[in-house]
Amino acid sequence: MAELEQEDGEKKKSPKKLIIIIVAVAILLAMSGGAAYFFMKGDSSEGETVEHVDEDESAVPAEKLYFEMSKPIVVDFPKGSTAKHGRITVSMLVESAETIAVLAKNEPMIRNNLLMLMSAQDSSVLNTREGKDMLRQLMLDAVTAVLVKMAGKGKVNEIFFTSFVMQ
Repeated sequence: MAELEQEDGEKKKSPKKLIIIIVAVAILLAMSGGAAYFFMKGDSSEGETVEHVDEDESAVPAEKLYFEMSKPIVVDFPKGSTAKHGRITVSMLVESAETIAVLAKNEPMIRNNLLMLMSAQDSSVLNTREGKDMLRQLMLDAVTAVLVKMAGKGKVNEIFFTSFVMQ
């Protein structure tokens, strides 16, 4: 029986401890919320200043778009070359959707010109970084020439090889 009375005595004390703990936690939460509000409010005012500066800038960079040719370019190199076959997948960085439309419309002509250009290259030169860079520049010039010929305008900023295999 003595044990039951002690348990009863402890149960009477525990609600007081529980209330004290709950009050302490509530105070801590209130203080944390106030501190968070203070710091968040300070950050948002700084963010508004940054946004205001962004709105004032007149030179906003244009969105860059990519055009990927529908099929890889596959060529056979001349006899005596170090490689017999080549396969390149090409993507182009352009500045407008209009240019993508012109590229898509004229893809057969572009593909023809790039096939002829690539098959005329020496495969041993294309094995080097400099050879690949030279081929990219030649391809860029060929695509730009088609754009000017067919649409009178349009610009391809870069050509990327997303796949480059020679066997």
